[in-house]
Amino acid sequence: MTTSQTFPPKYLKEDSLSEECKKLLSILPKEKGWIGSYIYNYQGFWISPRLLQGVIACQQQFQTQDSDIFLVTNPKSGTIWLKSLLFALVNRMKYPIFEQNHPLLNKNPHDLVPFLELTLYVDGQVPDFSSFTTPRLLSTHLPFASLPKSVQDSKTKLVYLCRNPKDTFISMWHFANNLRLHHKDTNSIEEMFDLYCKGMSVYGPFWDHVLDYWKQSIENPNKVLFMMYEEIKEQPKMHLKRLAEFLECPFSIKEENCGVVDEILRMCSFKNLSNLEVNTTGKLSTGEENKVFFRRGEIGDWKNYFTTEMSEKFNYITEQKFQGSGLKFSYN
Repeated sequence: MTTSQTFPPKYLKEDSLSEECKKLLSILPKEKGWIGSYIYNYQGFWISPRLLQGVIACQQQFQTQDSDIFLVTNPKSGTIWLKSLLFALVNRMKYPIFEQNHPLLNKNPHDLVPFLELTLYVDGQVPDFSSFTTPRLLSTHLPFASLPKSVQDSKTKLVYLCRNPKDTFISMWHFANNLRLHHKDTNSIEEMFDLYCKGMSVYGPFWDHVLDYWKQSIENPNKVLFMMYEEIKEQPKMHLKRLAEFLECPFSIKEENCGVVDEILRMCSFKNLSNLEVNTTGKLSTGEENKVFFRRGEIGDWKNYFTTEMSEKFNYITEQKFQGSGLKFSYN
């Protein structure tokens, strides 16, 4: 009997590339992949072949609108959490937060705030934006310099979420191995730690990605809002209000008194989202099970895996990379 495990899911397929993409890959530097076989260095960051095709397509074709809102993250930085907060916040008039059939209760946040290069433009697709309401909520993992030119040059607002690199690494290592399970051998923590430290992770180097958006947020604070995962966890109410003000849809006193802010935070909490049926049993169109996007959602989980040497090495690299930037991480 054929099992579903016999055929690799879409996200592991590497045979549907255009000739143009294959030609490009043949000249790009490559390294061992986290999820698929290899990652390639394109425009200074590392990417898998299938996603590279989506990156090039969105760079060439995507036309932004000034009202667009982009959520930008390094992979495994709390993306799904901020997608849900963003969706609930921006759409709170259209979908009142106290309604029983709120879209977040029956759809995964990745479906509500789709990725540009991973979802909309992947596998040669031409996205139809006619069904999108204004403002369009979109997301990407792309470094600032590789964003479509129209995004860089417009009034489009970018919300950047950053998480400390130790927890980001552990989350990425688990996530990649979960997606490889049943299809490929899993990767050891030592091997992937070594690659991560060299900057060879999907969309990495981590440090360059963070630093570029940090600088953009200082130079252009009306366009780029830089948020820290750990700070939102510590003071969620304050940071949700900060996000609302940046997006020019602040909460009214009436909304605050009626508990709208608290209800958004409750609905979008890790505990609530991870227990919804859609997120325990559903799948994305590209084959990933929704449950792989919810692991622990905690600060400091790296302590359960890092040796003292690993921790010191990360501290050293981070110190070197961020020297003089004013950027500091909370590791708990």
